[in-house]
Amino acid sequence: MNVAVLPEGRCPSFAQFLIDEIRGRAFDHPTLVMSLDAVRFQYRALSQGLGRAHIHYAVKANPHPDVLTALLQEGSRFDAASRGEIEQCLALGARPEHISFGNTIKRPTDIAFAYQAGLRLFAFDAEQELEKIAAHAPGAQVYLRLLVGATGADWPLSRKFGCAPEAALPLLARAVELGLRPVGLSFHVGSQTRFAAMWRDTLDQVAAVWRDAQNAGFGLHLINIGGGFPAAYDYDVDAPHSYAAEVIDMVNARFPDATYVMAEPGRGMVAEAGVIAAEVMLVSRKSPDDLHRWVYLDIGKFSGLAETMDEAIRYQFVTDKDMGDMGPCIVAGPSCDSADVLYEKRPMMLPMTLEAGDKVMIKSCGAYTTTYSSVCFNGFPPLDVLVI
Repeated sequence: MNVAVLPEGRCPSFAQFLIDEIRGRAFDHPTLVMSLDAVRFQYRALSQGLGRAHIHYAVKANPHPDVLTALLQEGSRFDAASRGEIEQCLALGARPEHISFGNTIKRPTDIAFAYQAGLRLFAFDAEQELEKIAAHAPGAQVYLRLLVGATGADWPLSRKFGCAPEAALPLLARAVELGLRPVGLSFHVGSQTRFAAMWRDTLDQVAAVWRDAQNAGFGLHLINIGGGFPAAYDYDVDAPHSYAAEVIDMVNARFPDATYVMAEPGRGMVAEAGVIAAEVMLVSRKSPDDLHRWVYLDIGKFSGLAETMDEAIRYQFVTDKDMGDMGPCIVAGPSCDSADVLYEKRPMMLPMTLEAGDKVMIKSCGAYTTTYSSVCFNGFPPLDVLVI
C-alpha cells in the first residue's frame, strides 16, 4: 500500500487498510498487523516537523526487524535500552555512532560491550552510574537525565528516572573528574503527551539547568528532548508534523546554543501503524439484572495490552457489528488472573449483538504491545506479528 499524503496531515487510511486486511484473513491467535508504509509516513512527518533535530527511534516501542530496517532506510538513528537492542540495531546495519545507550540503569558488562562495539554516547542520572561508565567506557560522552515534574502525560515517567535539578552541576563535575565528557542534558516529558503546549513548563525547567551548566563552564552542546509524541487512541491528537514543529520551536527558543538536538519518538512513530486482530471468547452477565456485560477477548494485559493498566491507554475497538445498537461493557482478557481486566472503571461501548467468535480489531497497537506480551502466561502464545 503506497499512500500519497502530505506529511503535514494525518492519514486515516492506514488503519482502515489494516482493518480490511484483518477482515480478509483468518488468525489462530491474537496478531499485530503492521503497515511499514505507515511507519515511513510517520517518520517523514516527524522528521520534517522536527527540523534540525536528529531522530533516535526508541527501539523498545517496537523492535521488529522489519520496522527497524524501514526506519534505518529512512535515515533514523536509534535509542537503545539494553545490550539486546544494541546488538539488533548493529546486526541490521546501524552505525554505532548513531546509537545512544539511553537507559540510565546499565550492567557494567553491557556498558563494556557497547563501548567495544563503537557506541560513545551514554545516559546517566547518578554518581554510581558515572563510575560504571568511566570504568568500562573511558572517555565516553555522557548526557545527564533530569527529573522533571508532573506534565499531565497519559503515561507519566516521573520519579524513576532522572536527578533533581540541584544535583545536576555536581554530577556534571563528577563526570569530568572521572575523565568522561559531559555533553548535554536529557529529559522525558512523559509518554503520550497529548498537546505540544504541555511541553512548555518542562522545557523551562530544563533550560534553567542548561543555563546554570553553561555559566559554570561545562560547554554543553547536546539536548535530548526524549519522547512524548502522541498517537491517536480514544481522542484525536495533532498531526505529527505540526505537533513536532511546535515542540521544536519551543526547543530552539530555549536552547539556541545546542548544536545537537535529539528526539526519541517511540509510540508516536509506530503506534498508529499497527492494528491487533483479536477475537471474542465469551460474552456474559454476572446476574440477570447486571447493567454491564462482560466481554472476554483472547488478548489481555499479559498478552500485549499491559498499557491498559489503570486504564491509562484506552484503545479503540472495531467490529463488524458496530452499526447496530451499542451498550457498555467491561472488557477483560483470557487469563486465569483477576488482574486481567482491561476496562471497568470506564466501560467500553460495544455492540449489543457481540458474541463468541466475533473478530475485534484494536487500533493504534503498533507500540508497546509485542514487547509487553508474556512468553507463555497461562499457556497462551505470545502476540504474533504480521508485517505488510
